[in-house]
Amino acid sequence: MIIKKLLLLDTRISDKLRLREEQSFLKRIFSLLAHSGDSWYIEIVLFIIWLLSDGLARTVSAYFAGSVIIQALIVIGIKFLIKRERPQGAWGDIYRKTDPHSFPSGHAARAFMLAVLSFGFNMPILGVVILFWGICLSIARVSLGVHFLIDIIAGWGIGILLGILMLSLRPFFFGLFPSVF
Repeated sequence: MIIKKLLLLDTRISDKLRLREEQSFLKRIFSLLAHSGDSWYIEIVLFIIWLLSDGLARTVSAYFAGSVIIQALIVIGIKFLIKRERPQGAWGDIYRKTDPHSFPSGHAARAFMLAVLSFGFNMPILGVVILFWGICLSIARVSLGVHFLIDIIAGWGIGILLGILMLSLRPFFFGLFPSVF
């Protein structure tokens, strides 16, 4: 009973946060933001950084890339366990076809995990930038109707926990894959 009421409240709040059709300029900006958190874009950028750098940048890009893969697998597992359908809507057809479940938001989890990792690698400016970007892309995903607000909040929590977990596992992964780092 409480869960049903919470989900109804979540749906009402999320609907109020959605952009209207006449807000086409905002929709274009929010579309860019929403897609900027796609894992394949992030992985491509991290791979390019890894190829072209050495030292800390190479280590961080490799660790972030591996963490994104682990995060994606965990979130997909949770999504298929919970099976909450995405909100109805026309935007985000690729997400609706390839990933019909909305809870939790993988984009929100990914962004917050990367922010935590940035702070953990003693890169606070990058952490703040990623945190700001993560909040913006999360708002965009609710505003465009591919997530409910609770999906985002859960994604943030999962991302923070995964970031902490991945920081604690650094010695293990560095020992397991020394040539990558």
